[in-house]
Amino acid sequence: MRWNTVQIALIGIFVAQGFSPAIAQTRRATRPRAHKPVQKQKQPEPPPLPCGDYLPFQVLLDRQGFSPGEIDSRPGDNFTHALIALQQARQVPLTMQPDCDTWHALGGDNAGDLLTTYTIAPADVEGPFEERIPPNLVEQAKLPALGYRSPLERLAERFHASPALLQQLNRGVTLVAGHEIKVPAVTPFDPDAKPAAPAADAGDVAIQVSREESALRVTRADGSPLFFAPVTTGSQHDPLPPGNWTVVGVQWHPPFHYNPNLFWDAKPQDTKTTIKPGPNNPVGVVWISLNLEHYGIHGTPEPGHVGHTESHGCVRLTNWDAARVASLVKRGTPVVFK
Repeated sequence: MRWNTVQIALIGIFVAQGFSPAIAQTRRATRPRAHKPVQKQKQPEPPPLPCGDYLPFQVLLDRQGFSPGEIDSRPGDNFTHALIALQQARQVPLTMQPDCDTWHALGGDNAGDLLTTYTIAPADVEGPFEERIPPNLVEQAKLPALGYRSPLERLAERFHASPALLQQLNRGVTLVAGHEIKVPAVTPFDPDAKPAAPAADAGDVAIQVSREESALRVTRADGSPLFFAPVTTGSQHDPLPPGNWTVVGVQWHPPFHYNPNLFWDAKPQDTKTTIKPGPNNPVGVVWISLNLEHYGIHGTPEPGHVGHTESHGCVRLTNWDAARVASLVKRGTPVVFK
């Protein structure tokens, strides 16, 4: 979402206040730094692949439940981890590379169009948008909502893509209602559509979070994989606590309570305040509470940073992946941190 900000670990430890949609920080949380533009050097084009290409690979992985995180048409750790998970699940030779065997396992030759045309709707561009979200949490609390900053940000998240990729696919196209744009052919994410609770006959699932892999897995009762996604988990200062936990609740669009008394780096003039919900809220659009005090699984306002930067203890996913996980779990779902 806010792809032009410094790479930071925005949120770390939170306290879920019962089952109300409210989150509060603990002493190990850290304040966001200033949102300054990142001056990125133009990356060289990746080498061609023997079968398929990076964008089709990423779209197919996303569609089949092996999320590469933000789709950007480039190699990277999140892409490699998703490939490995797919190769393990489909019993493909574990090359850790986007090779022909993996392409065929994904059904790449018969997948059809992996880009689709989307007609921009009025709601995509009418907002309201928060063009400037201040770095200070007390100032953020003055905003009516932590919504998207621009139509580009909203559309990119809707189709699980980096804003840069969306611009690359639609050079010269103005983002106004009625115009058609090319987008990855994935299930669109709607930040206003609360994930449905698992069906009664959906079966039990379990969650495993690996700090070493920076990955989350959802498995069925028989151990078969149901969903895989990259995550940001902990840091040297606030490592992910290994152990067995359970889900105790899911909160959609939670507000965020800021208490400077619990922040080691709070400014003397800061006061307690509450930040309104929205996709750019510090915990994104969803908070999955655990029976582990101060810890949860949640979304993020920085999807491009997931899997690449440290957090401060909690498990952070892209908003669309966090919503997917929220739709699969229920009270009592086991969670393993390792």
